[in-house]
Amino acid sequence: MLRQLTAAPRSRAQLEKKLAERGVPEETAGQVLDRFTEVGLVDDAAYAEVLVRSQRLTRGLGRRGLAHELRAKGVDDATAAAALEQVDDASEEAAARDLVARRLRSMSSLAPEVQTRRLAGMLARKGYGQGLVMKVVREAVRSEQVGELETED
Repeated sequence: MLRQLTAAPRSRAQLEKKLAERGVPEETAGQVLDRFTEVGLVDDAAYAEVLVRSQRLTRGLGRRGLAHELRAKGVDDATAAAALEQVDDASEEAAARDLVARRLRSMSSLAPEVQTRRLAGMLARKGYGQGLVMKVVREAVRSEQVGELETED
């Protein structure tokens, strides 16, 4: 059990699942996890905050994608909502713009419609809202087209 915690942070639900897989009675597992929570070895709120921060940096996930990850890890909705508060609209939009700008560089030979479709799909899969996706993608593709026209002159 401690090895699970030293390898990487885990949610209480993940640890409960692991104990059940090893045949530990539910009551005993609950007592152990309660004690771990008391001494600070298991803290779903801290775990959720770290997960949100790391997934935003490494995978560029939007709020919906982050919420999905938290649910998959067994973090309850209230704890997840508190952790997601650290993602404000401006930082989410900035992350989306950065992802689109990086991806757009390798798409210069594609038609604007194809660029738009692929970029929108990428952001949607990462959990960005439809309104933000279309705004960011349209602006990026439009500015890419303007840049190409200027270089042709």
